[in-house]
Amino acid sequence: MSAILALGITGATAQQITYPTKNISVIIPKNPGGGTDTSTRLTLEYAKQYLPSGIIFVPENKPAGNGVTGLIELAHAKPDGLTLGTTTVELAMFPHQKKAPVTYADFTPLVAQIADPCAVVVRADSAYKTLQELIDAAKAEPGKIQVANSGAGAIYDLATSNIEKKFGVKFKHIPFNEGTGPSIAALVGGHVDAVITTPGSAKSQVDAGVLKILGVMDDHRFALFPDVPTFEEALGADAGVAMRAWAAIAAPADLDPAAKEQLVAAFKAVLANPEYQEAMKKQGIVPGTLVGDDVAKMMQADHDLYKELIAEAK
Repeated sequence: MSAILALGITGATAQQITYPTKNISVIIPKNPGGGTDTSTRLTLEYAKQYLPSGIIFVPENKPAGNGVTGLIELAHAKPDGLTLGTTTVELAMFPHQKKAPVTYADFTPLVAQIADPCAVVVRADSAYKTLQELIDAAKAEPGKIQVANSGAGAIYDLATSNIEKKFGVKFKHIPFNEGTGPSIAALVGGHVDAVITTPGSAKSQVDAGVLKILGVMDDHRFALFPDVPTFEEALGADAGVAMRAWAAIAAPADLDPAAKEQLVAAFKAVLANPEYQEAMKKQGIVPGTLVGDDVAKMMQADHDLYKELIAEAK
């Protein structure tokens, strides 16, 4: 037992964040209560054990301008590790839509606490029982099938466009600019044929037997719904369409190397914590696995993907 406790103490010490002499501000560019806010606050709650005594994380929601104001403030902050913030997948879109003057290159990614795939969801009593049936019907009657999303030009709208491009089909896009909740409500009410969202966003309705997930846009199955196939499994070996809704805690670009090393190590320990993983899953969120430079690669890849998709949509 003494040996086990010693190992535990050694592990905690190895992740200790030693640099801050005052509290660390954390900008959350979204409204309270959503997945980005919840996952950020939960991640910080488990990371606080690695801070020096008396030092805390101080999260603040700054959703103005659809989050652009908060992103700009974070990008322009001093790169000393005392100001962090949550970036989201919109960061890969906004520059190409002329909505924001910042890109992934303006940040130092630390941890992606969310990286959930997009998914195609229908009513449980839908005529489309499989993803193949939905695609076949869309080919037979272009523009007839109504697919809801969380807003024109947002990730789920672009995911719909990506499916159209990949499979040579045409849907009728139904944007709900108020967000994901209203788009799912429209599907539950039978006002649209399908919705593109994340699996976790529809979890309660799927668990209740009201909705059904036909497929996920990823190269592996989603942990909360292991029976749901990927696009590749459902539609064939060349049908891979990977699109994900992510949220990642980051610092300004050129973060002090020592601060980056300590923060990445601490967040890596958080992701590996079984209690944290279970707490995230209770919120309908599959905890992320990427830290540091791997997050940067994901952000750059999505920046390039949305550059192409948005250019084609014009």
